[in-house]
Amino acid sequence: MSRYQSINPYTNEEFASYDNPTKKQIEDSINLAHALYKKWRHETPESRATILHDVADALREHEDELAKMMTLEMGKLLRESREEVELCASICDYYAKNGPAMLKPTPLKTGLGNAYYLKQSTGVIMACEPWNFPLYQVIRVFAPNFIVGNPVLLKHAHNVPGSAALTAKIIKRAGAPEGSLINLYPTYDQLGEIIADPRIQGVALTGSERGGSAVAEAAGKNLKKSTMELGGNDAFIVLDDADPQVLRNVLNDARTYNDGQVCTSSKRIIVEKSRYDEVLHELKNVFSSLKAGDPLEDDTTLPPMNSERAKEKLEAQVKKATDAGAKVFYQYPEIDSKGAFFRPIVFTNIDKDNPIFDEELFGPVAEVFVVDDDDAAIQLANDSSYGLGSSVISSDIDRAQKVAAQIETGMTVINGRWITSGELPFGGVKKSGYGRELSELGMMAFVNEHLVIDVTKNNQ
Repeated sequence: MSRYQSINPYTNEEFASYDNPTKKQIEDSINLAHALYKKWRHETPESRATILHDVADALREHEDELAKMMTLEMGKLLRESREEVELCASICDYYAKNGPAMLKPTPLKTGLGNAYYLKQSTGVIMACEPWNFPLYQVIRVFAPNFIVGNPVLLKHAHNVPGSAALTAKIIKRAGAPEGSLINLYPTYDQLGEIIADPRIQGVALTGSERGGSAVAEAAGKNLKKSTMELGGNDAFIVLDDADPQVLRNVLNDARTYNDGQVCTSSKRIIVEKSRYDEVLHELKNVFSSLKAGDPLEDDTTLPPMNSERAKEKLEAQVKKATDAGAKVFYQYPEIDSKGAFFRPIVFTNIDKDNPIFDEELFGPVAEVFVVDDDDAAIQLANDSSYGLGSSVISSDIDRAQKVAAQIETGMTVINGRWITSGELPFGGVKKSGYGRELSELGMMAFVNEHLVIDVTKNNQ
């Protein structure tokens, strides 16, 4: 057994637990989802678009309930949880409005006949999602696949089972057919069996490199399509001409949003030497001004991490870094709380031999590097096994775009930190995974591009 537990990281107290499904419950769930897939094959995306708009409305209607559950289970600031709900509602609206047109047949130019390809559903999708954005991670898989006609089975993270259950409940109440999104609490062995089932036609995972490797192996072994959005060690490049106010505004939450527990958080701050001292002091000001407290309270700006285990892992990485020569420029004072609080820290002097040089630090830790010029910044940014996102801060947009084009990542933001929206593709390269979620690219991840060609005239 592998129980799923709701533990408030502010109090470290469990307030709910959920058992693993029986073999029959799993079989019934797959049967239900597969039956819906076959039914949807005879319906149009337009018929589902209205329902998806209703789902968006339902998410907004239940914003308080959803936001509180997310904050209680994984500790993010309540206002950030509210922002997440609105983001998810907007993603549903985006696909409801634009999805049907994206799925229209695409004509092809050929001298061999009248050719086009259909964009058809493929079947039930298994979604394996992490805890850091409990609603968003689900919706960015559910919404596009709902329009396509692919039902989704959900295995959420072990520490956000209540958020998973509430999400599925609200979606069902909004009018989504039974089987559209089925929440399960499987063991890892059960997950492997689900992926192997011939009725499961795709796997979408957001999570760690380790988890992604295991699930991708299971999907590949069974010849299932998959998308993997894994870790990141994002570079935040500050060029020497960066506008001071823009820089200050972006640094304000580039490493503290969601307590730094974001795959695309700005983890490696790469600064051209004339701006190095300025950036260090800006980061110190950001971190020192945080107020630790209950994430449900409006005046709290430093919440606990998602779990005691996560805090201990990050503390071990920090110790490993300092033991290897990393210098602490600033660390937040001691926090008197039994919650899973980590004291934000600014690191300098991290060389390539430091064991954390190519590790993802999932929390409020800023690693600051100094470089001589643009070429050195690009080289350092690319000296990573990860390739998810990046940022470039510069007053010269042409210069920033030239730098951005040379960074080996799936996404780059100029004069901003990470960003996400329904119309923007999300994903990375290298050990950050493959495939895209969101936008039209994400919608096509589990679409069957079905070629139809009429060669009648050529055979008369």
